[in-house]
Amino acid sequence: MLEFKLDSQIEHGLAPFGQNDLLARSRAAVWHPCTQMKRLERLPLVPIERGEGAWLIGPDGERYLDAVSSWWVNLFGHGEPRIKNAIKQQLDKLEHVMLAGFTHRPVVELSERLGELTGLGHAFYGSDGASATEIALKMSAHYWKNQGRENKNRFVYLAGSYHGETIGALSVTDVPVFRDAYSGLVRGNFIAPSPDWRLAHANADARDMAEEASVGLAALLAAHHSDIAAVILEPLVQGAAGMAMYHPHYLERARALCDRYQVHLIADEIAVGFGRTGSLFACEQANIKPDLLCLSKGITGGFLPLATVLSTDEIYDAFYDEEVGRGFLHSHSYTGNPLACAAALAVLDIFRDDHVIAANAERAARWGEQFEVLAEHAQVKHFRNTGMIWAFDVVDALPGFAQRMFSAALQQGLLLRPIGNTVYFMPPYVMTDDEAALLARGAGEALEQALAGPEEWDDAPVA
Repeated sequence: MLEFKLDSQIEHGLAPFGQNDLLARSRAAVWHPCTQMKRLERLPLVPIERGEGAWLIGPDGERYLDAVSSWWVNLFGHGEPRIKNAIKQQLDKLEHVMLAGFTHRPVVELSERLGELTGLGHAFYGSDGASATEIALKMSAHYWKNQGRENKNRFVYLAGSYHGETIGALSVTDVPVFRDAYSGLVRGNFIAPSPDWRLAHANADARDMAEEASVGLAALLAAHHSDIAAVILEPLVQGAAGMAMYHPHYLERARALCDRYQVHLIADEIAVGFGRTGSLFACEQANIKPDLLCLSKGITGGFLPLATVLSTDEIYDAFYDEEVGRGFLHSHSYTGNPLACAAALAVLDIFRDDHVIAANAERAARWGEQFEVLAEHAQVKHFRNTGMIWAFDVVDALPGFAQRMFSAALQQGLLLRPIGNTVYFMPPYVMTDDEAALLARGAGEALEQALAGPEEWDDAPVA
């Protein structure tokens, strides 16, 4: 039967086909992520043919400004020629080889350069953010086991945190829509107060809120440190919590508390690394170094899947032994893929050659002035910015605001995916000032339409 189907497809061909055919066939064959598929009866898929700079382009020339960098991965625009050329050059040499027992130049060079940039040692590779979280959690617990402290195998995570949707990652994620269906599979861990400055009491500022939250973390570690392997957190911005932003002081306190109680600090910079918060890595703003650093998303500029976890030498040394069982035996088939590593090396070259961090500081100042007009809206509160991330909360919106805002933004030629009642911008760094102005105007128009719309949708967050 399978052979017949394949022959039939070859005979009749899969392309070209019209837009309606594409949407119908996608619904029939593809299980789309983060999607209740039945919703597609009312909210059709958006077909995309190609990308160009900050824009996504549909089959009939429809253009959408990619204001969320295609789930936060596209740093330098779609089709960035230097990344594309690096992949092409590597493709002529080696597309893949297993990293167990073998090595290759791109993975060595990438690991060396990441080590120089972070001050951390050996890099262990996976394919996506959730796999990086799994690696870091396992690495931390296994470290303590190798130290003869097998009981240290639980973790602390922040209220509102998101670290991925695999089982281990869900055990340190506090987003009910992702976690609740799998509660029977998820191990219990410890939850600490969030330093989100929106939670600050009257007359308290962001630093005060960071200090208050750190007191809660201190109490938790004091009571349970003998069972805790690590604290895991998203530095400076908790993404799925509605772009919850907090003061670097919390990172300073978390580092000191982890040192005091002999607990690892895992920095999940999957979303906030590579310039998103205004520095290459968010931890730099607190002048701290984590024990384990998780990276993914922007590491390849949005071209290929890749993740890595960098560790301190102390953690690595605890696995270095004649006994096989003391080694870290975790693996992925595409670990350290040469094409993905070549893309990541090109990304690092662009940061260096284009002085991206300094240029982004100037862009953020200019764009922020244009975006601030949204803060004047009567139903907008907590307009906020960290580096190349902007967000605001919409009050008194009817249920289903996120979906209405998404649809209204598409009509304005914008790709926005609100998280509940939080609207955020996380655009590619190559967006122009004119495009930023278009984003500000279009988001304002979409906001008015979304607030006025009578349609009712389930009020699930859209990440």
